[in-house]
Parts: sequence; C-alpha cells; structure tokens
Amino acid sequence: MVRDLDSEPLSGRMAEAALAYVREARTPVDPRPASTVILLRDTAAGPEVYLLRRQQSMAFAAGMTVFPGGRVDPTDSTVADSWSGPPPAWFAARMRCSAEAAAAFVAAAVRETFEESGVLLAGPSSESVVDDTTGDDWEADRVALESRELGFADFLHRRGLVLRADLLGAWAHWITPEFEPRRYDTRFFVAALPAGQITRDVTSESDQVAWMRPADAVAAVHAGELLMLPPTYVCCRDLTPYDDVATILAAAGDREIRPVLPAVRVEGDQAYLETT
Repeated sequence: MVRDLDSEPLSGRMAEAALAYVREARTPVDPRPASTVILLRDTAAGPEVYLLRRQQSMAFAAGMTVFPGGRVDPTDSTVADSWSGPPPAWFAARMRCSAEAAAAFVAAAVRETFEESGVLLAGPSSESVVDDTTGDDWEADRVALESRELGFADFLHRRGLVLRADLLGAWAHWITPEFEPRRYDTRFFVAALPAGQITRDVTSESDQVAWMRPADAVAAVHAGELLMLPPTYVCCRDLTPYDDVATILAAAGDREIRPVLPAVRVEGDQAYLETT
C-alpha cells in the first residue's frame, strides 16, 4: 500500500501525544535547529542512501530509520575560518535563514555525519578530502566530538582541515509537528560518499545501519519492514527518479527549499498527520 502523507492516521505514542496536544490545548515547544545528511553512493543498480535505525531507548524517533544527523551545537557557527566552498550567505539565501544560522546548519551536517557514520566531508585544502578516517586517532576525535569534549572548530583547526561546504547540497526543510514534546527545525542536505572513505557502524544511537536504494527503502516502508518519519520517507521517495549521485547533487541546486510543518487533525478518537 502506498503511504498517503496527505492524511496519515497516527498510532501508538505519536497518536497519544497528538490527541493530548489537541484536547488539552497544549502550547508547542520551540523547535531546536538540527541538520541531516542524505549520504549517497553509486552502485551498478543505481544510487544508494545510508540509513540508520535508532535505538528503541532513544527519546526521539525511537526505532525509526533515519539519515545521519542531529542538533546544531553552539560551536558549529564558529567554523568560518575553516570553510571552503560557497559562503554561508549563499546557503542562507538557499535556506531562507541568516548567514550565521546557515553556517551552523552546514557545520552541524558535516559534524553529525562524522559522528554517526565516520565519514568526514573535510580536507586539508579546498581541492582535497580526507581519504581515510578509520584509525584510532580519528576514532578518539569522533568520540570526543560526540561527547562534546571537543568542539568542531577546534577539531578542524588541530588537524589543519577545512570544511568542504561545496560537497553539500541543500535538499529539504522539515519542522517537527507541534504536538511532539521534542521538536526540531531540520535542514536536509545531500552529499556523496568521498572516495576512499567508508561508513562505519559507530554511533551508540543506532542498532542497525545499511545502504539501500531509495526505491527499496520506500518499498520496505510500504511492506512494514521499515519505520520512517515522513521527512525520511519523502526524501527517499524524491530520490527514486535519479540514476546516479551526480544528477542528485545537480538537482539540489534547483530545488526550492520551503519549510514543511506537518499538522495534526483529530476526528473522534483518531489523530491524523497532514503534510499538505
């Protein structure tokens, strides 16, 4: 069955939260800024995306299959002197936010991707990318970043690296529905897996990782084999027409990035999530 995101019935914890929000006229919490990266690679069967299944113990999106990503950290906006590619103002125009916010979103995207997959979109120059991040020293830095013992700007400075903003393409903008107790204002980016680097199952927030063709991920959701929140599902669905990573990255430059804030509708004892 094809998923109907125009009006999707909610169940379980999400339904309980939505019904309580509407019936008790609760005030929504402010969404926190976050970034997500749709990491891509080419295969003979077409492009694949990197997906993680979040631990059941997680407070947000438990058991859901997601892309690497997470909250913006206060230090993420301080990487301007280790930046290569289109300036923050260029991303700001694409994402309809301030240049400072854009810099933080892009930096968070790169940092979170490294923390959750071991893939680093940075290099010693504007023409190069780190080709191997599997050593013990890299892992020590990844853990320090994840625990916030090390700031991202300090990490780049110490290693003499520049963030390769040119490797990221803005793709989408989703805001968590107002009924959720934890909310995020999330910018989605696309990026190719750098040559020589490999993904690693390193983050403690997931219990399973996989590379999948977007069409296979969508089919798995329809079959009930994967659980996805609407943003992940829609991004996978939107990627299905493309034949390779290069065309996806090129398409990112032409997309209109508009915020999507799903709303809740209640009929009797049933809550519905509406994205249009």
